[in-house]
Amino acid sequence: MSVDRRDPASRIAAHHSTGSGIVRIGYPIGARRVRVVARQQLTPNMLRLTLGGPALAGFHTYQADDHIKIVFADPDGTRRDPVPNAEDALDWPRPLPPTRKYTIRRYDAVAHEIDLDFALHEGGLASTWAVSAKVGDEVTIAGPPGAKAFPHHYDHYVFAVDDTALPAVARWLEEAPADVSAHVVAEVGDAAERAYPLASRDSVSVTWLVREGDSMLAETVRSLRLPAGRTFLFAAGEAGDVKPLRTWGQDHVDALVTGYWKRGIAGLED
Repeated sequence: MSVDRRDPASRIAAHHSTGSGIVRIGYPIGARRVRVVARQQLTPNMLRLTLGGPALAGFHTYQADDHIKIVFADPDGTRRDPVPNAEDALDWPRPLPPTRKYTIRRYDAVAHEIDLDFALHEGGLASTWAVSAKVGDEVTIAGPPGAKAFPHHYDHYVFAVDDTALPAVARWLEEAPADVSAHVVAEVGDAAERAYPLASRDSVSVTWLVREGDSMLAETVRSLRLPAGRTFLFAAGEAGDVKPLRTWGQDHVDALVTGYWKRGIAGLED
């Protein structure tokens, strides 16, 4: 099936301002070789890597939860990167090389830089790479493929996220209108992760949950008292933890619910 990737910036801007519902808008998809240009430890378990280089000229990202794939070498060191084709998409080798998805926290079109925030955990392919990555190291990124764009004119927003989706919420808060009304419910694995930086807004409340045993994310969101008007729910995190909110969203609000990862499964494709 062909995907219309023409002028995604204007199409998404129009949907943000006057559209309704969730619309899938594709981008021209590139594969780029970039370098690590900075490292910053944001919290004990959240590491920011800034990637940069001239290959990021013309990079497309217009939605707060846009993601790229980091393309890793095979265990023997062989590189099998995807190749751009004439349809503004990528031809991937088979079998697929190892990849992991990460949200674009920030894109600087002038400096040709992006920020990626890594929720560190033992044994993860990308997490292990990020911890050892040094300034100057090269890496291949692919994407973003496009956006599931939702309007920016709802009366109220609810964000239900875990550590892995904090970068998307942080970017959205920075890019949203100053008078936006929202609840953010963020569940993290360690109390120290509550130091993750989120922009302060007068009409945005943030509830931090520290995971001890079963997730309390869905239950906490269900207990919220929503203001009058139309509400949009963005829920992202561990697939099982956000799954109950699919039904809640259908019954009460418009919703985008995405499993970013699943316990016991590496490289989940939602």
